[in-house]
Amino acid sequence: MADPIKRALTRRRIQRGHLIVEEPNDKLVLGVKFSIAMTAFMSTLEIAHILLLHTWNAEIFASITGLSGTVIGLFVGRKT
Repeated sequence: MADPIKRALTRRRIQRGHLIVEEPNDKLVLGVKFSIAMTAFMSTLEIAHILLLHTWNAEIFASITGLSGTVIGLFVGRKT
């Protein structure tokens, strides 16, 4: 498995002496990748806003916080 996000979302458990591997849905992996990419894009946008306008934009920061919380929630929820 070369995809680190898919590997991080894969559940591995031992049941009756056998290793059971549950791979995530491809749509979930794609959604997580999209959320990570959008978090990086919004962070770049916030930095550009600060450098060009010398002000903090609370709306952009709120979207960064929401996206990163979603990604963290997906990783934690998938592992339980």
